[in-house]
Amino acid sequence: MCPAHKRTINPNIFFAIAIALGVLCGYLQYPLFIVAAEAISEMFINLLKLISLPIIFLSIVSTVSGMEGVDQVKRLAQKVLKYTLLTTVLAATIALFLFIVINPIDQSILSKPIDVQPVVEQSSYLSFFMKIIPSNLVQPFNENQVISVLFLAILLSSAVISLPQAHRTVLNQFFASLYAAVIAITRWIVAIMPIAVWAFITLFMRDLDQGLDIGSLALYLACVVGANLVQAFIVLPLLLKYKGISPLKMVKGMFPALSTAFFTKSSAAALPTAMRCAEENVGISRNVASFSFPLCTTINMNACAAFILITVLFVSMSNGMTYTFPEMCLWIILSTIAAIGNAGVPMGCYMLASAFLAAMGIPLKIMTVFILPLYTLIDMLESAINVWSDACVTAVVQQEVTEETAQEVPA
Repeated sequence: MCPAHKRTINPNIFFAIAIALGVLCGYLQYPLFIVAAEAISEMFINLLKLISLPIIFLSIVSTVSGMEGVDQVKRLAQKVLKYTLLTTVLAATIALFLFIVINPIDQSILSKPIDVQPVVEQSSYLSFFMKIIPSNLVQPFNENQVISVLFLAILLSSAVISLPQAHRTVLNQFFASLYAAVIAITRWIVAIMPIAVWAFITLFMRDLDQGLDIGSLALYLACVVGANLVQAFIVLPLLLKYKGISPLKMVKGMFPALSTAFFTKSSAAALPTAMRCAEENVGISRNVASFSFPLCTTINMNACAAFILITVLFVSMSNGMTYTFPEMCLWIILSTIAAIGNAGVPMGCYMLASAFLAAMGIPLKIMTVFILPLYTLIDMLESAINVWSDACVTAVVQQEVTEETAQEVPA
């Protein structure tokens, strides 16, 4: 009875209570409240740093190393991966385009530095690339080099896939188990996040006289929502049209799954409904649906790529960091890779964006105080769009498989 009762409690209530208490304590500005808030905020950021790079590394290695290499499965996987990468890169590119056009950055959102972590020192574009390859395996984790960690993850994943099945299975189980352990730690951190929200709100209220540009946050939200809507209503339907598939028929057939994803804020929770809708309403074969949807649910995160790119650039640049245009374009690749490794992370995109920022040494005040309260609505939209992208990729793969089968049949 007790566990069942706990499940009915909406976790957003705790965030609302934390925000209210933070506003009250920050307004009162008792020294004890301020000291406690500073200590808690620093400990929370340290916890995020603790899991940030392991999450990025293990999520990619455990996902990629678990892929099969059998010929028929490999051919199907290549199709799914091709369109997954295509749609995710397009989502990140659109996000960057809107970010540059809308330009939500206004330095007045934080008019003076926050005593949490100094902003990383800017370096040249060439040195940025030279640091990708580390001199040893420990260096990237010790120095918080996000790009080097991504490089090691891809390198190790490629090596694991090339091994015989027996070795591959052992290594995949090993990394998957480590990833599960890190995810358990992440769940604990998410569970205490309302306490961190209280601390950040309290400190924010103390610093309210610095000034806050609400318009900048509205423009940030416009970037995120706009990128998702362009992906959902323009890019993906055009892909379907190009393959001779009716977008309207797909929307009608997949609507129950899209609704499930929207209200549960989980593409994984919508997986059974999505597979059933694909088979019964859209006409996708069971073999393709049962392979493509689970794989897409794991690696096809269009909305997550857009969120990570916009959020990392917005928060870091609001804290005084600057990027050249090529460096901003590099985030298309980084956000795509991070989105592919996102599956299974609680509060998925938010946690990965926070992990990037923490590893880069960027203060997380904007993430916790301003973006977190908006993330519930963003997450609902992102989950539905991710499932919609899964359905579109699966339908395109089904179309190609059908065409190849027709060509193989002798006249």
